[in-house]
Amino acid sequence: MALTELQERNERLFYKLLIDNVEELLPIVYTPTVGEACQKFGSIFRRPQGLYISLKEKGKVLEVLKNWPERTVQVIVVTDGERILGLGDLGCQGMGIPVGKLALYTALGGVRPSACLPVTIDVGTNNEQLLEDEFYIGLRQKRTRGKEYEDLLQEFMRAVKQNYGEKVLVQFEDFANHNAFELLSKFRTSHLVFNDDIQGTASVVLAGVVAALKLIGGSMSEHRFLFLGAGEAGTGIAELIALEISKKTKVPVEETRKKIWLVDSKGLIVRSRKDSLQHFKQPWAHEHEPVKDLLDAVKAIKPTVLIGSSGVGRTFTKEVIEAVSSFNEKPLILALSNPTSQSECTAEEAYTYSEGRAIFASGSPFDPVEYNGKVFIPGQSNNAYIFPGFGLGLVISGAIRVHDDMLLAASEALAGLVSEENFAQGLIYPPLSNIRKISAQIAANVAAKAYDLGVATRLPRPENLVKYAESCMYSPTYRNYR
Repeated sequence: MALTELQERNERLFYKLLIDNVEELLPIVYTPTVGEACQKFGSIFRRPQGLYISLKEKGKVLEVLKNWPERTVQVIVVTDGERILGLGDLGCQGMGIPVGKLALYTALGGVRPSACLPVTIDVGTNNEQLLEDEFYIGLRQKRTRGKEYEDLLQEFMRAVKQNYGEKVLVQFEDFANHNAFELLSKFRTSHLVFNDDIQGTASVVLAGVVAALKLIGGSMSEHRFLFLGAGEAGTGIAELIALEISKKTKVPVEETRKKIWLVDSKGLIVRSRKDSLQHFKQPWAHEHEPVKDLLDAVKAIKPTVLIGSSGVGRTFTKEVIEAVSSFNEKPLILALSNPTSQSECTAEEAYTYSEGRAIFASGSPFDPVEYNGKVFIPGQSNNAYIFPGFGLGLVISGAIRVHDDMLLAASEALAGLVSEENFAQGLIYPPLSNIRKISAQIAANVAAKAYDLGVATRLPRPENLVKYAESCMYSPTYRNYR
C-alpha cells in the first residue's frame, strides 16, 4: 500500500526506488505479495489504477479506451481475473496483476510509464465470497461465458488496434485455461499478442534448463522431462522445449515431444486417454500404460528433469524427490507454482531429500539453505526475467507479430548471461540485481529476430541493437546537486 501511494504521488521516485532495490522490492510489487493484494484489493482500494471495461460497456469499448488520458500506448496488460496466480477467480480484483506487471515493464524493461496501460475486463466472478463482500469493486454477477464474452473481447481487440495502431503489444495475463489458449490462437495472426502464462513462463523455464545443462551435463535431446500440471504453463513450457530440441537436432517437433511427459489431476497423460483430453493436452498423449499418480509416473518414466506447474502446494513429496534423485546424479527440480504457499516443494525440501544433489529453482523466492555445511542459493524462475525485455524488444523493433523463434531468442539470451560464479553457487539464472542489463540483452536478441523474420517496421535496423535498446530505456534519473 505504501508503494502504491508513492507511485501515485511521485512516479519518478517510485521507479528510482524500485530499480535501486530490485531484489528486495520485486517480491512486494510482484509475486508473492501481489497475490495477497489482489485478494484484499477491494478493502485497500484508494484510487483507480488502470482501466476497467465491463459488460455494461459492450458496444462502447472504443469510447472507454479514448477516456484514458495518454494517447500513445505501447504495452497493454489485460486480465479477466479468472485465474489469478494459484489463487483462482478474483474477478475485478485481479487488477493488481496488470498494474504490477506494468510497473516491472517500466522498472526492469525501461518502457515509459505513460506508454503502459493496465486493463481489467469485468465479466463477473464465480467467487461467492467476493460476490457477498461489501467492498467488492466489480459487477455482482456470475461470470458471463460463450458468445457474449467472445464478442466483448473481439470488440476490445478491435478497439485497441483502432485507437493505438498495429504496433501496440497486448499481453494476456491470468485468463483461465480454456480462454487463454483460445485467445492466443485467435489473435496471434492479426495482432501483436503475447500470453505471459503460456509463453513467458515457457521462455524463462527453457532458459533455466539450457543453463542447467552446464551443471547436469548432456544435450537437451538426451534428457527426459516430466511435468506435474498440464495447464497453460505446463503445456506452454513443454511445447517450447520440444521446439528448441527440434531446432537443435533437426528432428520434427512431433518426434521431440515424445521426450516430454505430463501428469494432470487424473494421472499420466497417455494415448488411451486421448478422447477425453482437452485439445491442448492431446499432443502429449504418448503410448504408455495408465499411471495414476506422480510418484508412480516418476518411477515409470525416470525423468532427469522434474517440473511443477500444477498450482498445488507440497506435491513434490519426500518420496517423489528421493525417487528422482535415486536415478540422477544431479536431478533438475523446478517448483514453479506461485505464490510461495502453492510451490510444489520448498528449497529446503529439494536440497534435503536429494542429499544436496538437486539443482533447484522455484517460481517464488526462497532464502538460501544450509545443508551439510554447504550453502545453497535457490534460483528463481521468475517471468520478470523475460517479459519486460521481450516487450522492449518488440517495441524498439516496431514488430507487428510475435513469433515462437523470438521466445527461443529470449531464452538463449538469458541462459547466456549466467556466469561461472553463478554456476558455482548452483544458480541457473543470473542475479536479479543486473536485471536492466539482462533486459537490454534480451530486447536486442528479440529485436534481431524480428528483423530477421521481416516483422520489424522500425527501419533502418540499428547498427548495435544492445546500445540502441539501452538508449531507449526510461530511466528515473535525478540530477546531482553539490
